Amino acid sequence: MESHGKDEAKGPVLHIVVVGFHHKKGCQVEFSYPPLMPDEGHDSNLLPEEWKYLPFLALPDGAHNYQEDTVYFHLPPLSGDMKCVYGVSCYRQIEAKALKVRQADVTRETVQKSVCVLSRVPLYGLLQAKLQLITHAYFEEKDFSQISILKELYEHMNGSLRGSALEGSQVYLGLSPRDLILQFQHKVLILFKLILLEKKVLFYVSPVNRLVGALMTVLSLFPGMIEHGLVDSSHYRPKSSVSEDLSLVESVSGAEEFVSVSGDNNHLKPPSRTSPEASDSDWETLDPSVLEESPKEAAEMKEAGSELSDAFDSKPGTPITVQPQAATGQGGVTQGLVSGLEEDQYGLPLPIFTKGYLCLPYMALQQHHLLSDVTVRGFVAGATNILFHQQRHLSDAIVEVEEARIQIHDPELRKVLSLTTADLRFADYLVKHVTENRDDVFLDGTGWEGGDEWIRAQFTLYLHSLLSSTLQQDNERLLADYGAPFIAAWKITHNYRVWYSNKHPAMAHITPGHPFQGQYSVADVKLRLSHSVQNSERGKKIGNAMITTSRSMVQTGKAVGQSVGGALTSAKSAMSSWFSTLAQPPAVSAPTSPEPATEVKP
Repeated sequence: MESHGKDEAKGPVLHIVVVGFHHKKGCQVEFSYPPLMPDEGHDSNLLPEEWKYLPFLALPDGAHNYQEDTVYFHLPPLSGDMKCVYGVSCYRQIEAKALKVRQADVTRETVQKSVCVLSRVPLYGLLQAKLQLITHAYFEEKDFSQISILKELYEHMNGSLRGSALEGSQVYLGLSPRDLILQFQHKVLILFKLILLEKKVLFYVSPVNRLVGALMTVLSLFPGMIEHGLVDSSHYRPKSSVSEDLSLVESVSGAEEFVSVSGDNNHLKPPSRTSPEASDSDWETLDPSVLEESPKEAAEMKEAGSELSDAFDSKPGTPITVQPQAATGQGGVTQGLVSGLEEDQYGLPLPIFTKGYLCLPYMALQQHHLLSDVTVRGFVAGATNILFHQQRHLSDAIVEVEEARIQIHDPELRKVLSLTTADLRFADYLVKHVTENRDDVFLDGTGWEGGDEWIRAQFTLYLHSLLSSTLQQDNERLLADYGAPFIAAWKITHNYRVWYSNKHPAMAHITPGHPFQGQYSVADVKLRLSHSVQNSERGKKIGNAMITTSRSMVQTGKAVGQSVGGALTSAKSAMSSWFSTLAQPPAVSAPTSPEPATEVKP
């Protein structure tokens, strides 16, 4: 569009938009500055075809259940030379009787509106902070015809953000890896590797601000991803005919405002065959030798396991400390010859969100068709509507943010994503630094130890080391620490093949090998067992049995005056039985029915 050429000189913000809910027409644009359509006025409801889903993204399904909410969303470009448009929307509702000026079309007890910023730069948190203040002031006017404040917002944002560099403190505002690790713990690394494999990943929770916060925080762990890696992440085509969407629009914005669509919806039925809840899972086996690809590692782990009787009283060995270098010396970013992204000298960000792999922080119900669109090879998307969760067959993984649970149906994918011992060390290192009280240590270039910037630096080190390891000759042992099945799957992805096709000079300075490689010890067995007991159904049952056995033993001892020696004998017998169970790998047979969904709980 011609208007965007003019906007380029003004600043990064393209439009300020107000979306409201009309009792007959549903969600619609009520105001835009500058106008979304060049030949229309500020109050036009018309939209460019590429942005037809804008009202449903800005004013999300189920919003009436919350007094206010925040949405991050991505819109496709309006022309071939434009890149992803980043949207931030602040939603609020107010009682109609509180309005000073009540327009004729306000027929309900409450009025719901969202104020949106459409930007060409991914400054989600910064835009949100400014937008929330203005949205609050706009509602305090109690007269929605007072639009001067919105025009001032447009001018202010373009004045203050013009020339803003896409640097950490601004880009990552409001995205906290610390909070993510506190919730998901070691599973954050599983999510990281899942996205590297370009799988279909659906995040699910409400309200929307929790959803987009979790999803974008995971992406912030990928170096350079938010700054430069999302420019092609929204290149999808809306359905060509509005009539194709009518059933969905009616179901969401018909007689009842923001009615959530249930599984009984006639237009989008859940699959007739649903997988039962997992009663036992091979997501994480309790036998260390089953997960590890290296026979040598398995042997070392078993040897260490022979000392388990002493392990629970032994002091942990010398902790492995890895301090990444400050992110300096990378030089500026340059246009990637193959990826088309702005890259640093390491070839990052990886071109994950390109060529039909979408990033949709919030996905409206009207976009449901994208999950099965043949032009979409994968996605990382967020949803609040239960229908998305029920359509499990359309995703490889469902991330339930509320429960910090990852559901994966395919047993092969579960095997690929199983964390190696070195991975577990890395994840445990992060969790301990985040959860344990430590003396504040400030590290040059990476911030406070255990802080958000420090955590992102750890993942940068992990990815740098992983990439460097793939470049080495005779690298099987190096790559085994990351998981041979994972490496095999990753090497055939689009992002790895593009990265590998080019030379990246800075990689020569990266030390290959897993940051937490090394000889295996009793401490590793403890870590593996703890990890497995906490995160598999089989492990939980054994853990509960241990607790029950311990309580019964104590109660019995009190009741009959059991001797100390007798109690120790019983305890030894219980422990022996428990470890005997651990040594038996779960039987794996060809399923005769769909694989039950795996639940990974904290």
